Parts: sequence; C-alpha cells; structure tokens
Amino acid sequence: MNVSPKRQQGLTFLSLVFILGLIGFFALLALKIVPIYIEHSKVANSLAELEKTPDIETKSAYEIRDRLNKQFNMNYVYDVTQDDIKVTKHGNYLKVQIAYEKVEKIVGNLSVLVEFDDVIEAGQE
Repeated sequence: MNVSPKRQQGLTFLSLVFILGLIGFFALLALKIVPIYIEHSKVANSLAELEKTPDIETKSAYEIRDRLNKQFNMNYVYDVTQDDIKVTKHGNYLKVQIAYEKVEKIVGNLSVLVEFDDVIEAGQE
C-alpha cells in the first residue's frame, strides 16, 4: 500500500486531547503538592531558628512549644498541631521532633499523603 507522506502529518485530535489531559493532570498535581512543601520549608526554618537560639537546652518544654507556636503563627503554618511536636529533655540534652502528615484531596476519591519528620538536637547527653 502506497501512502503519501502528506496525509501522515500532525497529531490526531484524540492524541492531542490525551496529551493536554496529561499536562492538565500534572499541573493540578503540582498546584496541590507545591504548597505543602512550601509550608514544610517554613517548619524546617522554624526548627533551624530554634536550634540557633543561645542556651536553648536550658529552656522548658513549654517555652520551646510556645516559641515554635509563635513562629508557626507568624509564618501561617496550620498543619502542625501541638500533638505533632515532641520535646525530650534529659539534663543538658534537648531533642525536638516534629512529625506530621498532610492529606490533600486531588480529584474525586484521589488524594495524596505527604509525611514529614524533622528533628533537632542540642546540648550533651
């Protein structure tokens, strides 16, 4: 069968719709996931600032939680609750762990789950 090359140019309408659908899906996915990671960077920055605080290992667990809470409020972090912050003190040793997860609905019954676990340690055990 002899087929002219002029008849085989371009994409079909169905393949064009499929490609645009894929691009749209990945754009929607990016629009839903990128803000989660932006908020996590604010949490990580708050922990880094806490670690730079002089004599942080002498502060009480309440003072540490209060300081983190203030930074979270200032940076509009809403996904971290008080239950997600674990403060461990042993003498001159301090460990602050923030473990939380975020579920973001994409479309219909399709959701994405993102888990974060950040830890800082200060002082000597």
